[in-house]
Amino acid sequence: MPSPKDLDPSSSPRAMIGAELRHARESAGLSQSDLGEPLFVSGSFIGQLESGTRRLQLEYAVRIDEILGTRGFFERNCRALARSKYPDHFVEAAEAEALAAAIREYATLLIPGLLQTRGYAEEIFRAYKPTAQGEEIEALVTARLERARLIGHPTTPLLWVVLDEAVLRRRVGGRGVMSAALLHITALARQHRIIAQVLPFSSGAHASMTGPLKLMEFEDAPPLSFVEGPDMGKLMDDPATVARHNLTFNLLQAAALSPQDSLALIESVAQDYGHGDQHP
Repeated sequence: MPSPKDLDPSSSPRAMIGAELRHARESAGLSQSDLGEPLFVSGSFIGQLESGTRRLQLEYAVRIDEILGTRGFFERNCRALARSKYPDHFVEAAEAEALAAAIREYATLLIPGLLQTRGYAEEIFRAYKPTAQGEEIEALVTARLERARLIGHPTTPLLWVVLDEAVLRRRVGGRGVMSAALLHITALARQHRIIAQVLPFSSGAHASMTGPLKLMEFEDAPPLSFVEGPDMGKLMDDPATVARHNLTFNLLQAAALSPQDSLALIESVAQDYGHGDQHP
């Protein structure tokens, strides 16, 4: 396991919790594995809590207070941080994403959240919540666009996406919405901010037929993978599972068009939408 780096507790509430957890554990003379054992988690998991890569869940906070004798400190802070602007099943993944040094994602049917435009995101959330009031939709869209700010940095994280061709062909909103959404991706690629590939229909069966996949790597913590379905998601750190998902993504990259050919295809489809020539 990589040696832990010094955290800046002022950088975020979760970094503060991680720094306090490390201090309390070391003061008790316990290793990460020692603390993980009664919690039935690995030492690596404790390391991810201390580095801020993972959110401390209430059930663990209560038990940690008991083990370390911290008089409810972690439970109180965990409850205070429990509210999130993200759905419950995506909270941990979104927070880990913001700390990642590299993100690799395979998208099956829609443009990944980090790459969505306002118009595209509005259409997605309206489809998810057809009876929601405008204020609720606006809050969801704002949270998604704020999350996407992490790619505003010129170099980190490395973002590599493989888009199924269905992402390009499924029209979300009007032709103008789709054209703008696809041109946003090509602009980021031409600015060398992201790497994008398209997995064409002609590839046939592939390594991730069952759904989307996200992989995240960190400078000071083990990698994670995230799989998602309707109103559910699972963040995984098991080395064998993450290694298998890493192989899956590698196979998707190999089956996809080259970045150059992918860029040409995305721009072509965007132009067709813009000219009104793209058939539904």
